[in-house]
Amino acid sequence: MTLKTTPLTGSVGASVEGISLSEPVTGEQFEQLREAFLRHCVLVFRDQRLAPAPQLAFARLWGEPVVPALLSKLQLGEYPEVIQLQTAPKELVSTEAWHYDAPHTPVPPKVTMLSAQVVPAGGDTMWSNQYLAYERLSPVMQRMLQGLRVHFRAVRLARFQGVPESEAPSAVHPLVRTHPETGRKALYIGHADNVLGIEGMTKAESRPLLEFLYQHSTQPDNVYRHMWRAGDVVMWDNRCTMHYAVHDYGSQERVLNRVTLKGEVPA
Repeated sequence: MTLKTTPLTGSVGASVEGISLSEPVTGEQFEQLREAFLRHCVLVFRDQRLAPAPQLAFARLWGEPVVPALLSKLQLGEYPEVIQLQTAPKELVSTEAWHYDAPHTPVPPKVTMLSAQVVPAGGDTMWSNQYLAYERLSPVMQRMLQGLRVHFRAVRLARFQGVPESEAPSAVHPLVRTHPETGRKALYIGHADNVLGIEGMTKAESRPLLEFLYQHSTQPDNVYRHMWRAGDVVMWDNRCTMHYAVHDYGSQERVLNRVTLKGEVPA
């Protein structure tokens, strides 16, 4: 079958048809997927119904699976490289805010892949294109941001895992990072709960700037919103997209299997 890639919005995301991820992927197919992934940042594969083993096999084509800090409690039985995300109380979830995966680690993952097992009514996930968020800034603002570094701390995730905030892992990374494969620049920020501030600035100085960039990054014309169906597989580039998991489904069952891949030190 011939792969068909269709953009899902004018800014981020594409659907891929003509491939079964349960079967071996050819070299030609992978090159097409890689090109589409680097162009669209988020790829959506419908009706795959991937079990953990083939999900891991597909993920390993892209890199080395890793389990980010604080998520080891969610590892899936005989597949410890797979994290299983299940329904949690809305007041405890750490993902209902725009964020990158694991910026609180020295080497954040480069790719995240979700396989939907059980889907409620609701529970959409949104992605924003952080390339465009940077490129839409004025040249003066772009120059001002160069060289600034952001201090991330996993406050929300620590709260979800019952870890004291004082023990939440943290890391400092460039506010503007350069993608190692495309060479494009992207804003690297996050929700105020998980961003302590800009290195060398007071909180009063850094907070208004970070809040402006957060709001600027997530304008509706820079977002793709995915309505999950059981069997969906979605993968995204964690070096150039933020995402937001909408918790509007109460106590309905929601189960997604997640694999993240080792990345590079942001630069």
